[in-house]
Amino acid sequence: MAAVLLLGASGLAREVLPVLRGAGRDVLGVLDDRYDERHLDLPRAVSGAPVLGTVDDVGLFPEAEVLVCVGPSEGRAAVVARAEALGVTRWATVLDPTVRNPAGCPVGEGSVLLAGVTITADAEVGAHVVAMPGVTITHDCRVDDFATLAAGVALGGGVHVGRGAYLGMNATVRPGAEVGAGATVGMGAVVLADVPPRETWAGVPARRLEVSA
Repeated sequence: MAAVLLLGASGLAREVLPVLRGAGRDVLGVLDDRYDERHLDLPRAVSGAPVLGTVDDVGLFPEAEVLVCVGPSEGRAAVVARAEALGVTRWATVLDPTVRNPAGCPVGEGSVLLAGVTITADAEVGAHVVAMPGVTITHDCRVDDFATLAAGVALGGGVHVGRGAYLGMNATVRPGAEVGAGATVGMGAVVLADVPPRETWAGVPARRLEVSA
């Protein structure tokens, strides 16, 4: 099995590293754009994984499986596109051993599912998705590429989470609702209606937030 190279030295990288090591995966190190000649005062390791350079150095490790550990959905998509332009074709997928997926629902390449994530029947998780601890994805849900589900998010049956959407900690989405591409749902929100693409909703029940110009 190929060694793993992480892109991004965020908190997500620190969450992922113990899972990789527990699974016996060899971790080459981390690439992060902050670690260049302008920031030599930063730590040169992340949870014991050495910092090997910036994202532009990814081509130096052609045999590695790459995992993008950038928290925000939009930023993660940008780093994936950049890495692909630099020749990356192999993506690591990380599933904590406590993930429950008894029906064997598909999980796309480059995705990270952390402790206690539950996926039930006939659901689908796209590529480069991040599901933090305690997320529940119930029957017939679809989570599109680059979506981020913060800790404790609960999706009712048949929910569709669009590409790059972000659901905050402990948000709940009623069965059959749709969270549009690029939308943001606030922490603790209860979503009872469809959230249009790129809008921000919060509250109980969740409503659209007006953003001042």
